[in-house]
Amino acid sequence: MDRHARISALLAMLAKEGKIEVEAAVTALGASPATIRRDLVYLDEQRLATRTHGGVVANSGSFDLPLRFKIGRAAEERKRIGAAAAALVPIGATVALNGGTTTLEVGRALAARPELASRRDSEPSVTVVTNAVNLAGELLVRPYLKVVVTGGVVRAHSYELFGPLAERSIQALSVDITFLGLEGFDPVFGASSHSDAVASTDSLLVKAAAKVVAVTDSSKLGRRAFAQICRAPNVDVLITDSGADLAVLARLRSLGIEVLAV
Repeated sequence: MDRHARISALLAMLAKEGKIEVEAAVTALGASPATIRRDLVYLDEQRLATRTHGGVVANSGSFDLPLRFKIGRAAEERKRIGAAAAALVPIGATVALNGGTTTLEVGRALAARPELASRRDSEPSVTVVTNAVNLAGELLVRPYLKVVVTGGVVRAHSYELFGPLAERSIQALSVDITFLGLEGFDPVFGASSHSDAVASTDSLLVKAAAKVVAVTDSSKLGRRAFAQICRAPNVDVLITDSGADLAVLARLRSLGIEVLAV
């Protein structure tokens, strides 16, 4: 297991247990005690955990992992979700995407659709509104896509723009579809984020849309993050992976949400 995979696994352990002991991590990951200790020192240096005798304990930020540590998790599932979401976008539509690993895959799948790239019309095939600077950077080189970026303050964890500037620009817009990445989606609490500031911005992307499509891997279903983005019935479609809990999906369908498990 390489270092990136070990760090991701350790962060997952930290989020689940709230602490990591060296001996337990050695057993779980099959790495040497010296390697695990170096990894735990790294987590402490990155302020993702606090060192203790024999291991580390979670900081509050450990549950809101930097995007660079999330990329390798559920990668194939996100690609399938992204392809299914991108297929919903008709030519000429205006869509909004917030930040996150799954919406990044939606944007990539949209950019890869051959029928968009092959059009000879002088107008862009699709207009993409986003508050994610990394996503905008990937899409802006595609001449058949019009990319609109909100203002705001950059959140280093996820490359998202948030705050009053972002919110004012979103309030002035109307889009056909918002593709909503999230950290939790619970039938009662709804869609949620670890950050209240990001949740506030994302809630406006929901309000700006004629149709809201939540995109998330199944690990987020039935979970509640810190701040609510919107109630579950505000979501029209959920696209997730085939590993989702069937009972949770049934509860979401009972709220009138169309569910696609890919």
